[in-house]
Amino acid sequence: MWAMIVKEFRQLRRDRRTLAMMIVMPVILLVVLGYAASFDVKSISVAAAGPQAASIGRVLPAPFHVVQTNASGGRSWAQQQLRDGKAAVAVVTGSGPAPQVLIDGSQLFSAQATLAALSRLQVSGAVSSAAKPQVTILYNPDLKTSYVMIPGLAGVVLVFIGTIITSLGVVRERQTGTMEQLAVMPLRPRDVFLGKIVPYFAVAAVDLAIVIGVGIAVFGVPFRGSAAVFGLGALLFLFVTLGIGVLISTVSQNQGQAIQLAVMTMLPQVLLSGLIFPLSSIAAGVRWIAYLLPLTYFNEISRGVMLRAEPLGPLWQPFVFLTLLGTVVVTLAILRFRRYLAPSTAGSRRLGRPGHGHGGHRDRAPVGASGDLIPAREGGQQP
Repeated sequence: MWAMIVKEFRQLRRDRRTLAMMIVMPVILLVVLGYAASFDVKSISVAAAGPQAASIGRVLPAPFHVVQTNASGGRSWAQQQLRDGKAAVAVVTGSGPAPQVLIDGSQLFSAQATLAALSRLQVSGAVSSAAKPQVTILYNPDLKTSYVMIPGLAGVVLVFIGTIITSLGVVRERQTGTMEQLAVMPLRPRDVFLGKIVPYFAVAAVDLAIVIGVGIAVFGVPFRGSAAVFGLGALLFLFVTLGIGVLISTVSQNQGQAIQLAVMTMLPQVLLSGLIFPLSSIAAGVRWIAYLLPLTYFNEISRGVMLRAEPLGPLWQPFVFLTLLGTVVVTLAILRFRRYLAPSTAGSRRLGRPGHGHGGHRDRAPVGASGDLIPAREGGQQP
């Protein structure tokens, strides 16, 4: 038994990746979640319209801060600021004795924090009964959690298929030896890359349609925006996640390592992308990680299109960042494939014809100085 224990310790010491997962990952998760796991909204952006727009910032206490003002604007301008995601709350003055407060219900945590803050102002007497604001919640009037979660969960499904399933599928080929057959075929690395991701892309697209369909039919989640804009965002997001899956497969030796790396990339996306915890509550030292995660930008696109009918123009930032992430990830994945396939294809060209196995020269008879094949001796031994 003692020999078996020593053997396992030695094997674990050699497997540095697993050892790092067991020791380093819990510490990283503790630090990240310690700063990120908070539902407290520290900042609520406000757009002010009407004659008293300039004085709104002096009246509203923290966590409110005015980011847009328009003295000649009205309710339509204020609502447009909410639709385009430029503010979470809009205050319209001059339309009556009491200001109008418009709240973006698609930003669930900010909406709940706004209602709580307005209630405290009324209780403390800071707002008189005559000037009690008229509160209207837009895009999610009942503040249903499903309205906010379903668009984000659609992205989680794409991450699961694009990252975990894709990485396992490619690693399986390496373990069964079929990847070596691809190495001796006249295929370019980008052909292999596209050939690997297209089937998973089709499956992910079907799953996305199912998730959105179930969300609309069962949970009553609205789809107010353009299906083309949503589809374009999903397309870019899928290319990023599929590229990550293929990239993971090229650095993994087996399916166990692929699952470990896929979980390491998937868990931060679920926790730091704004799906569960609001981005404004995450400490600045950790928040920068969220801006490197593709799910952060897909959440902005899916919620903006489905709940607020946001057009393509105001969503240019998440589209640009998804494009940049996709370019980087896909390029790295293709380069990794080229590194894996290039020695085999080069070996096949030097030999003049494709061989069998890795390198394209296995089981070939030796070549003499004159260029003739040297026959093998009896028993399969070469001279």
